[in-house]
Amino acid sequence: MKVPEPYDPVVLESIGIINALRRGTVPGQGLSRFAVGLESEEQAIRDQLRLVANKGADIKAVRGEYGSGKTFFISRSLEIAREEGFVTSRVPLSPTNPLYKLSTVYSRMASSLVAGGEENALRSLIDGWLFAIEERVLKRADLTPEDTPGIQEMVIHEVEHALSEISEIHSALAAVIRTYYLACDCGDFKTAQAAVGWLAGETQVGRAVKQRAGIRGEVDDASVLSFMQALSVIARGAGYMGCALALDEMEITQSLPRNLRDRGYRNLVQIIDALDGGLLPYWFIVIGGTPLLYDGARGMKSVPPLYERIGMVPEHAGFPNPRQTQIVLKPFDARKLEEVAMRVTGVYASAYGEIDRTRISHRFIRTMVERICSHFGGRIDVMPRIFLREFVDILDKCDLYPDFDPIAGYDMSPESLEPVLTEEEKAVIRISW
Repeated sequence: MKVPEPYDPVVLESIGIINALRRGTVPGQGLSRFAVGLESEEQAIRDQLRLVANKGADIKAVRGEYGSGKTFFISRSLEIAREEGFVTSRVPLSPTNPLYKLSTVYSRMASSLVAGGEENALRSLIDGWLFAIEERVLKRADLTPEDTPGIQEMVIHEVEHALSEISEIHSALAAVIRTYYLACDCGDFKTAQAAVGWLAGETQVGRAVKQRAGIRGEVDDASVLSFMQALSVIARGAGYMGCALALDEMEITQSLPRNLRDRGYRNLVQIIDALDGGLLPYWFIVIGGTPLLYDGARGMKSVPPLYERIGMVPEHAGFPNPRQTQIVLKPFDARKLEEVAMRVTGVYASAYGEIDRTRISHRFIRTMVERICSHFGGRIDVMPRIFLREFVDILDKCDLYPDFDPIAGYDMSPESLEPVLTEEEKAVIRISW
């Protein structure tokens, strides 16, 4: 039986993008292929990352109304970080993963690391760090692993030397990495996996692993910044430029009781001060929220030390400054939506072959946009998700059915779209029924 040829990487990425748009979600990769109107903002992120890669640290606060593309831009920022050689993680805040409990945020971050295209990459990061140490030993001695039985002792000595840097940051962390290394070396993969779990902030780690490492307890709120500092050391040792973290769904913090809400905001103050104070070198953090999150009574303005660090600098006569800590996303408009649709047709063609440009023409796309504007009170800024979901469906039908007429065959009325609108979209859109 002939084994089918694997998909071309561009084809795989294109299919992944189209599948995500069918679901109305932000694709995990390939965002640059249909990002429009974000050139200056993307360059600001790239410049910040290059500073961070030179032992800097920085934060970017993304501000935008609902539907302005915050989640897209945050995802695009992480994609840029990966292009620049960073390890990344996206942590959506939630009632079970709140900002006031840093240990939970850390655990979610550590378990969702992406490195070199690999997800859940904490273990491979540690392996890469240890492998780089071994390679240095072999290169320095001009040896191969088979040359001498004593090579293992040389490697262990070098690992211990490297662990001394980690131990200065947090001794328990270094002890568990040592336990992991020795367990892997003797083939005890159960212990090795448990050690990685402890490093990732898991609380259900067996007592035997802790006894073997000579530690007690687990990652707590007080030790999170130390663990983040050590993680950047490991990432750098494994060949990456640093770590980039996105804290998404920040709005959830506003719904908490005041004591928990303020504790969460003060945790953010602590993180910003650690970035500015040189305690978290090689870290870049991006957060996002609506204007209400920043300026509302239950938002960041309620904690003056936070607002002083992250407050918005007034825009001067229509000249936004994407280099400011708080970056403002412009609302979507008809022109941008047309351009996105044109780019999506190119992605679709890469995934499934050339489309019928006589049916999916620029004129047809413009007609779709105009119909949306007429039905939804001109609120094009909150409709990109729904538009693209419907647009991909039309592309599919044109591809599957040669006699499908997209002009006559689709319905973009409020009644037809109501089932797929989120509660937030229904609340924002003024529908003309």
